[in-house]
Amino acid sequence: MAKGILGKKLGMTQIFKEDGLLVPVTVIDVKPNVVLQTKTPDKDGYSAVQLGYEDKPERLAVKPELGHVAKASTSPKRFVKEIAGTEMNVFSVGQEVKANIFKEGELVDVTGISKGKGYQGVVKRHNYAMGPKAHGSGYHRGTGSMGSRNPARIKKGKKMPGRMGSERVTVQNLEIVKIDMERNVMLVKGNIPGPRNSYVIITNAVKAKNAAVNPDALI
Repeated sequence: MAKGILGKKLGMTQIFKEDGLLVPVTVIDVKPNVVLQTKTPDKDGYSAVQLGYEDKPERLAVKPELGHVAKASTSPKRFVKEIAGTEMNVFSVGQEVKANIFKEGELVDVTGISKGKGYQGVVKRHNYAMGPKAHGSGYHRGTGSMGSRNPARIKKGKKMPGRMGSERVTVQNLEIVKIDMERNVMLVKGNIPGPRNSYVIITNAVKAKNAAVNPDALI
C-alpha cells in the first residue's frame, strides 16, 4: 500500500460516461478521514498512517480511545485502520485526508468484509456437483465421500459444510469513474465486497503504477 482512504459502501447505480457508455458503479461515501497517528521506522519499525472515519458519541468510547483521539484534537471514530507506506507521511496528526488524494481514472483496490451467508452446504459453499435428480435417487446435495479409509480419519483441509462469507475480501484494479468533493462520494466501476453501509478501505492498486499522493490534496 502506498496511499488510501477509509469509506462506507452506500450502494450501486449506473451512469453514462462522456462517450455514451453505460457503466455500473458503486457509490462510496468518503467523507474526510482524520490522521490519528503516524508510524515511523525509527520508532515503530515501519511507515504507516492511522486513519479514523466517521464520528461516534463519546459515551461509546473507552478512556484509552478518548485519550488517543485527543492527541489529534478530534472525536472518537467508528472505523480506524492503518495505511502502510511512505507516501502518506506527508500528512501529520490531526490533518484531514480527503478523496482528492486520488484522481478520476485511477485504479484502486477496495477491501471490505463480504456478506455473511450463514451455515451452507458444499454445493453452495464449494460449488460441488449435485447428485442425480431423478430415477429414485435419494442423494442430491450431500457432501460425498470423506476419503477416510487410509488414513482412517478425515484429512485436514477437506471441503465440508460450514459458515460461508463474512470474511475479508479485496477486489483489485477498479477504476475511479468520478469523485464528487462537494458530496464526499466516490464512484468506482463495478462491485465491491460487503453489504450496504459497510466500511471499506480504498487503496491504490498494487498492480498499477504511479501511486503518488495527488499534490492538490495537501492544499
